[in-house]
Amino acid sequence: MRVSLADLAATNDFAARLAGLLRAGDLLILSGELGAGKTTFTQALGAALGVRPGIISPTFVLVRIHPSLVGGPDLVHVDAYRLGSAAEIDDIDLENTLDSSITVVEWGEERVEHLSDSYLLIRLERPSEAPGAEGEDEDSEPRVLELTAVGPRWARTELDSLGSGSE
Repeated sequence: MRVSLADLAATNDFAARLAGLLRAGDLLILSGELGAGKTTFTQALGAALGVRPGIISPTFVLVRIHPSLVGGPDLVHVDAYRLGSAAEIDDIDLENTLDSSITVVEWGEERVEHLSDSYLLIRLERPSEAPGAEGEDEDSEPRVLELTAVGPRWARTELDSLGSGSE
């Protein structure tokens, strides 16, 4: 599924709608170029899930846990950019929290798929040729999200309900 989002507000709305479908044990893998909006998307997701605010890129610490403030699952936010192998991924011990949390891994494509038989791959793009995109602030820039659902968890879901604005 590809979804075109007009601006940051639409991206935040999409993340909030996705958050409504998530449950403990879900693994989301975020992919996209530097500046595509992976951390921004995670911030909107975290706000909708009701986790402790203050989500920033975990680039230097690799993993940050954001506890739920509303009795839901925690959000485990991972940056796999500096991790080059499955062994390095395994060393940060995500298996410890995977079943009880929602885990979001930035730069995780081709690095963390072995952690679960089900995951949602979200590729984020900021089209550089979008009309008016040059020189505009981040809030008004369009984005395209491509969602790929893998495994039995996502075999029967309401993901199609997220597709307003899909291409």
